[in-house]
Amino acid sequence: MTILLIDAGHGPNTPGKRSPDGLLREFTFNAAVANLTKQHLIAKGITVRFAHDKTRDVPLTERTTYANRQQVAAFISIHANAYGNTWNAAQGIETYIYPTAGTQTQLLANLLHTSLLTACNRKDRGIKKANFAVLRETTMPAVLLECGFMTNREEAQLLLDPKYQQQCANAIAFGVLAWLYRLDKG
Repeated sequence: MTILLIDAGHGPNTPGKRSPDGLLREFTFNAAVANLTKQHLIAKGITVRFAHDKTRDVPLTERTTYANRQQVAAFISIHANAYGNTWNAAQGIETYIYPTAGTQTQLLANLLHTSLLTACNRKDRGIKKANFAVLRETTMPAVLLECGFMTNREEAQLLLDPKYQQQCANAIAFGVLAWLYRLDKG
């Protein structure tokens, strides 16, 4: 049985994680995409667990400890990006992995990133390396996805749009399934 852990980054009460006009809270987008991704993967026979909780801000150590205990195949953290706290021109999709990530993490990141770019038609900001706790403290392939900027007016509107949320979820599920298929083929 394949188990994946999906993390809707941050939490419902995390301060500052919103668009400059306050209409979009990052967790609202992250949780919506996480739920849609889970539905898609469950339909394909994949077991999905969440590292987040819609009622509270789950500490990062709790998220990573849970993932490690569950022995999941991969940890995928879903986010909406921001550049400062005012409207600006920063835009696009970024994917993050840990600086010393192994080949399976790199493959998963490439598949997810390419899938998001294809489905969402946004600027390619690349696959980057970062020392984020959810990437550093997990023992399985772990990827953090930034699906657009809350501080860009155009992308903030997309992040609020259920159609865009579905596009992101479909792309994430497609990337995960492509990665699992490659794992099975060795």
